[in-house]
Amino acid sequence: MKNTLKLFALVAFVFAVFTASAQTAKPIKLGHLDVQKVMTSMPEFKKAQDDLAAKEQEIRKELTAMHDNYQKLMQEYQANAKTLTEISRTAKEQEIQGLAERIQNFQQLAQEQMAKTQEDLLAPIITKIQNAVQAVGKEGGFTYIFAATPNFGQGALLYTADNSEDVLPLVKKKLGIQ
Repeated sequence: MKNTLKLFALVAFVFAVFTASAQTAKPIKLGHLDVQKVMTSMPEFKKAQDDLAAKEQEIRKELTAMHDNYQKLMQEYQANAKTLTEISRTAKEQEIQGLAERIQNFQQLAQEQMAKTQEDLLAPIITKIQNAVQAVGKEGGFTYIFAATPNFGQGALLYTADNSEDVLPLVKKKLGIQ
């Protein structure tokens, strides 16, 4: 129900804009941009992906070492469980349980760190694209430029008219990429 009301309000707004613009001398110029295509063609994005992959490899290496240590402790415990005293067995079980908890905590922290690293690496790229789109919009006399990439920012593309211009080449040119 809420989405239907939002859609209706959006359609009414667009209709009002088109009606108002039809009465003015300045025509509306629409554009669309596949942000994902721009982003993936940028050298900064490729470097960010490489940096993220290196960070992930570093975390995997550390996690593998922790898992190997856990397996070693488990094998030692299982091999010697019958010969250990009650106190030694309890201490080994606590050591194994503590390591399992540290592994779980490490995995959670690693996921959080990877998400933050990705956000930190992509933020300047997104800002650069936004600045280029702003410049293209002003220089090209566009009224609106919609994001053609689903789930990117606020302006998801709802409809592409035949007269809507793809500003991908202009934004790439502004960013100095092929």
